[in-house]
Amino acid sequence: MTFWQVFLMLMIFVPLIMLWVFTLVDLFQRADLSGTAKALWAVAIVLLPLIGMLIYFILRDSETTAYAESPVESRPSPTATPSSESEDWSPGAADVADQLERLADLRDRSILTDDEFQREKDKLLGIDPA
Repeated sequence: MTFWQVFLMLMIFVPLIMLWVFTLVDLFQRADLSGTAKALWAVAIVLLPLIGMLIYFILRDSETTAYAESPVESRPSPTATPSSESEDWSPGAADVADQLERLADLRDRSILTDDEFQREKDKLLGIDPA
C-alpha cells in the first residue's frame, strides 16, 4: 500500500465506518421507535450508508436526543409496579423479580445489611412495615 492509500483509509474510510456504526447503535437504543421502524431504518442505513445516515439524523427528533442524554434515574419507568392486592402476573412482575434478585445479590455480597434488604424488599412488594 502506498502512503496515499493508507492516508485515505485512515482519514476518510475509518471515520465513515465509525459514524455508520454509531448511527446503527443510536437507532437500536431508541425506545420511541417500533421494531418495524428500526428494521426499516437499519435497512436504509446499511444499503445507503451516507444518504441513510444523513436522512436519519435530519429526521431524528430533538426530544429523543434529550431523552437519551437524561440520566436513567430521572426517566419514567416503562412498566408499572404491580399492586399488592393483585397476585396475578403483570408486566411489572418480572421487573420486581429482577429487582429482588439484585437486592438479594447485594445482601449476599454484604453490601446491604439484612435490615436494609428487608426494608427495600417490603418497599418493592408494597408491604407496610408495622
